[in-house]
Amino acid sequence: MINVVLADDHVLVRDGIKALLEDQLDITVIDEASNGKEALQVISKNKPDVLIVDIRMPEMNGIEVVAEINKHHKKVKTLVLSMHDSEEYVVQSIQAGADGYLLKGSSKEEFLKAVHKVASGEKYFTGDVSTIIMSNFVNGNVTKKSVAKVEVKTLPFKLTKRERQILELVLELKNNKDIADELNISKRTAEVHRFNLMKKLAVKNLMELTNKAKEFQLI
Repeated sequence: MINVVLADDHVLVRDGIKALLEDQLDITVIDEASNGKEALQVISKNKPDVLIVDIRMPEMNGIEVVAEINKHHKKVKTLVLSMHDSEEYVVQSIQAGADGYLLKGSSKEEFLKAVHKVASGEKYFTGDVSTIIMSNFVNGNVTKKSVAKVEVKTLPFKLTKRERQILELVLELKNNKDIADELNISKRTAEVHRFNLMKKLAVKNLMELTNKAKEFQLI
């Protein structure tokens, strides 16, 4: 069972989300909050699996709430559900530690998929949002000031010089042939290096690789 807390200052929105979620056999809404400070109190009291939070709320906004949860309640997953797809909100949410970002205009199927993905420990970002993240993380253009200072994690990945070169080229969206040509190696060698890099970082796709590279300051 996935235990969810809803945080949104609009009662009608919360009622709609609650009805949708509780129609699912494996999801239950255990509490609600109408502002940021109340959300943190509810989280401390109930320790849910997932917090679904709006950005624009009184007392404390959703991004600040996500940052606080990321500091003090690391087991609680956070899914930002917002009507805003602006680059500023998206980047700040990711910097604060959000596990997912979904627009309120998303379909029922995508919403439920996002809740399940986030609850299982994966990341989920809707299509338009993924484009913003990719653009900022790959090009190193994340210049917006984060709402809260996020502690940078470090892990002993021990990447070789060649793996770092491969990483940079992969994040520039270059394919194996392009990488081989640039590094003057065979395409097969490029494929092997890329496979070893993905395995070492424990990622399955480009989005996960991009997120981890930025999170651990590998680029």
